[in-house]
Amino acid sequence: MKLARLATIVSLGLTLSSAPAFAQNINKRQARQQHRIAEGIENGSLTPRESAQLERQEARIASLEAKDRRSGGGLSPKERAELNRLLNSESHKIYRQKHDNHGK
Repeated sequence: MKLARLATIVSLGLTLSSAPAFAQNINKRQARQQHRIAEGIENGSLTPRESAQLERQEARIASLEAKDRRSGGGLSPKERAELNRLLNSESHKIYRQKHDNHGK
């Protein structure tokens, strides 16, 4: 009984402590992706149209994150998974756009 209670307390503590870390991960990923877009603009591998599309999607993701955080209690696991999926998708789009040779 005491072991089960201790395990519950430890797992709850780990869950709560990982929430701020995840928020930092989201912010770091968004900043890295913004930097990658800026590099593409600077080196000419992204056209103005491509960069505008990528920037709009980045703004949508940031807006969704803000909305999810305002809904109370931070991000739920489902919301975290959705944001992660969107960030992964956007990362792949950035890569494809930077390497499609339309900007050069």
